[in-house]
Amino acid sequence: MFDTLSERLSRAARNLTGKGRLTEANVKDTLRQVRLALLEADVALPVVKSFIDRVRERALGEEVDRSLTPGQALIKIIHGELVTLLGGETRPLELRARPPVIVFLAGLQGAGKTTTAAKLARRLIEREKKRVMLVSVDVHRPAAILQLERLAGEVGALWCASDPAEDPARIAARALEDARRRQADVLIVDTAGRLHVDEAMMDEVVAVHQQAAPHETLFVIDAMAGQDAVNAARAFDTRLPLTGVILTKADGDAKGGVALSVTEVTGKPIRFLGVGEKTDALEVFHPDRMASRILGMGDVLSLVEEIEQKTSREKAEKLARKVRKGKGFDLADLRDQYEQMLKMGGIGAMLEKLPLPGHVNPEALRGAADERQLRRQMAIIDSMTPAERRFPRIINGSRKRRIAAGSGQQVQDVNRLLKQHMQMEKMMKKFSRGGMKNLVRGLQGGRLPGPR
Repeated sequence: MFDTLSERLSRAARNLTGKGRLTEANVKDTLRQVRLALLEADVALPVVKSFIDRVRERALGEEVDRSLTPGQALIKIIHGELVTLLGGETRPLELRARPPVIVFLAGLQGAGKTTTAAKLARRLIEREKKRVMLVSVDVHRPAAILQLERLAGEVGALWCASDPAEDPARIAARALEDARRRQADVLIVDTAGRLHVDEAMMDEVVAVHQQAAPHETLFVIDAMAGQDAVNAARAFDTRLPLTGVILTKADGDAKGGVALSVTEVTGKPIRFLGVGEKTDALEVFHPDRMASRILGMGDVLSLVEEIEQKTSREKAEKLARKVRKGKGFDLADLRDQYEQMLKMGGIGAMLEKLPLPGHVNPEALRGAADERQLRRQMAIIDSMTPAERRFPRIINGSRKRRIAAGSGQQVQDVNRLLKQHMQMEKMMKKFSRGGMKNLVRGLQGGRLPGPR
């Protein structure tokens, strides 16, 4: 997300390199590039205009820190205004009300409401330790009811059954009674959608909303739908008291115009980002962290939180003890590391949260180690015997041919994997002998090995 915009904004700031200070002339030229970058990212024109005006006013009127270069000073100003544009501060769900807390999801058809309901349920169950119930009032699409029922079982949520012949408002009332009886902490209501906003749909959604009296009313919006989606959010906001937005399919949107427009246009904060198809692919939206990612500064805090949630502390500690004792880093350990990376969404998802130098092309790094490559490497290791994984040096020519045939790869792929493992093993040995300093020193002269 924001790949193109991030590159354009970084380039605009680099154009100020060598300038002694921010002047009206160089600020005007840079902001023209920023304006074009925002428009190309499909940000709403009124939003672009007000954003540029605020940045210009601060850049020309602010006392710039003497330690900052003009490029750094302008990036600092742009970062601050991006944070404001994205909502200012993180807005967690209000869950302190008397249970069951009711979360109401509205939006157009195809925005991903049903999947989002399951993702949100899983997050509340696993991270907030809540007892969550799901219900669908989408009587127009029986398949949506069946889909949500299946997802409820997958994420461990309670399920309130729906009948397509039943009135949606009546389903909501019955679900509320059921949630109280079964002592649910949270009830998530998935509503019907249409391809376009129409009066019949709005009347139905309003009726269900009045019956449910939710604590949170969230509009689910497709990040790839462009400004039409922002206009739909504005239309819903005139009929429903929206408390926030959930942006879905953010991982497939390279522009980011919806994320940069929706809060400014509707006045409603983005609460969550959907970043994949799996039920764990839902992130809390942090405006300050997202602004840093847009400007190529990375988002290390989110990466650390994700590592804590999705990786095995037990396996990490076991590997650390093994390395400290000098027992080596074998191919089974390498496979474990690849598996942990896949849980994190692969190299691409991690790179989005890491600050990369301006000369490094993140797309090239993603291409060097995408999910398919990781899985190929894992298939090669799976085709080995336990002894071969533990002692890679016993793998001779005939063993390589057998491993390649068993994994559906070429002998060259097996050789590449063994070479990469050897490089990583050397780094691990440096780590065990001299700590992190030696490991970092070993990396400074070359590349971090990984799948190709």
